[in-house]
Parts: sequence; C-alpha cells; structure tokens
Amino acid sequence: MQVIIPLAGKGSRLRPHTHLVPKPMLKVAGRPVMDWVMDRLDGLDIEELIFITGHLKEQVEAYTGSRYAAPSRYVEQVVQDGTAGAVNLARPHVHGPVMIIFVDTVFEADLTLANTADADGIIWAKEVEDYQRFGVVVRDAQGYMTRIVEKPSEPISKLANIGLYYMRDVEALWAGIDHTLASPTVKGEYFLTDAFQHMIDQGRRILTAEVGGWYDCGQLGTTLETNGILLAKGAARHPAFGADVTIIDPVLIEDGCTIANSTIGPNVSIDAGSTVRGSTIRDSIIGSDCEIVGSTVHDAMLGDHVVVADFTGSASIGSHSQLTGGV
Repeated sequence: MQVIIPLAGKGSRLRPHTHLVPKPMLKVAGRPVMDWVMDRLDGLDIEELIFITGHLKEQVEAYTGSRYAAPSRYVEQVVQDGTAGAVNLARPHVHGPVMIIFVDTVFEADLTLANTADADGIIWAKEVEDYQRFGVVVRDAQGYMTRIVEKPSEPISKLANIGLYYMRDVEALWAGIDHTLASPTVKGEYFLTDAFQHMIDQGRRILTAEVGGWYDCGQLGTTLETNGILLAKGAARHPAFGADVTIIDPVLIEDGCTIANSTIGPNVSIDAGSTVRGSTIRDSIIGSDCEIVGSTVHDAMLGDHVVVADFTGSASIGSHSQLTGGV
C-alpha cells in the first residue's frame, strides 16, 4: 500500500506563526504531529510514502527522509488550489490502493481495517457535538457514506470528516478528482471530498468508520487542548526539581531545562534547553532554548529561542522572538 500525505492544499488552517515551520512538524506533547500520525501506520504493509509539500519541501524532506523506514517521495504543490489538486499530484506515482492522511490531527484508529473492509474505500470520522464547524459524513443503515456536507445548518449528521481515508478503487478516485477539477472552484479551491461524492454518485461504496479519538492540531486553542490530552494519556514526564518548583501534572519537561522559583502546569510541555525563572506557566507549549523570566504565561504557544520577560497573558509567537511587558 502507498500512503499519500498532503502537507499543502489547506493553507487556511495554518496558525499565524507557522510560516517558517511545516505544520506537521510542530510539536504537541513533545513530538511532531507527523510522528504521532506515523505511529498509527503500524500493522500496514507500507510500500511508499508520498509527501505533497508546499514551499517548505526541503525542511520536510530533511526531517522525514531519515526518520521513517518506508521509502519516501516528495512532490511540491506549487499552485495551492486545494486538497483535490494536492492528491492529484500523486497520480503518476500511484499504482494501487492508497491511504490518504492529512496530518494536522492526531487520531486513534485501527487502520488495518483497510485490509479486510468490503468496500471501495473507507472514510474515518468522529462524532462531535459542534458539527456545524466541520464537514460531516452522512451514512446509510449499513454504514456506507451517502453524502458529505460542509458545515451543515441542520443536524443531518454529527460525524465529522477528520481527513483520513483509504481508497481501494483508485481509478474511481482519479475519475472523481477529474470531475472535481473540471467543475468550478469553491472559494478558489478544489476539494477532495467532492471527488468522494462523485465516487458515491457513480455507485462506489465508501465505508464510514469511527475513530476512537480525534485531536485537532489546526488552530491554537485545539492544539493546546490536544497537547493536554496527549500528556494525560502518558506523554507526561519531567526530572526532579528543587523545593522552589511546583509541578502540577500533567507536564512534560525535557532534559536540559532549568526551572527555578516557578510553578509549571497543568498541561504544559517545555522542550530541551529552556529556562524558566520566577514564573508561572499553564496550558502552554514552549519550544526549545526559550527563556521565560518573571512572567505568568497561559494558553500560549512559543517557538524556539523565544525570550519572555515581565509578561502576563497568552501569546502565539514564532521562533527567535522577544516578548517583554504587558498584560
């Protein structure tokens, strides 16, 4: 099986400070989102990973090329025309069934269902209460998809499309993408879900499977929430500190950090080399080699080499930045 991993085509979900770091390589609970997703491929016979990249192709290739055992291919999406356009770039290299994974979420699912399902494809979904924020999957009594509806105003389904698919009938997939690319764009984009709808309309069967957990990493608030969930599920750890340091679990503090006269937690991860003195931090992701002094930081995401001094509040800032004073 080949795996298509589109890293481009969804630019509207980029966080404000991610222009220098590919989104899937941003860390939650101490690991890049990409690594959490790759763990879920265990049990599958992966022949090749096909990464559809944006302008940060070199960074993605440098990281993944030495990280994952399966052979990898990299295709740049120069024109950001949507998810259907991104997946279509893999077409010349695909010769059999494919898994398609958008890696801006962490999920819990048994992907080996692809080996046994009686279907032309599988779309994984998660039941949510705030269904109006998502594209939702409508399925029949046998569990096969009948429609995908974007941000419905009526509760026709609460099964949110999480961006995880398996397509056994790849020829039907390409026909669906051709149909989509020949149709008018929606706000300048061609959506892969329209190709799936075309497959259904042409008589193909796409099974809807529910994931056990789905943790979004596409926006600041949901990324911080995901960080806390993964910490609570076992990623938390920290060395021992002196009596002047209070730890409120779950917390991940990597080795090589200096913490003094501070309270850390809950739901905080701090990368190696960072220093925190006289500060309180909660519900935050702190990059490597940061320095936080005399501050109260909450609901924050800081890149690497960030200096924060005498600051109270929340922030989302990129690497090599400085934040001083203010509430």
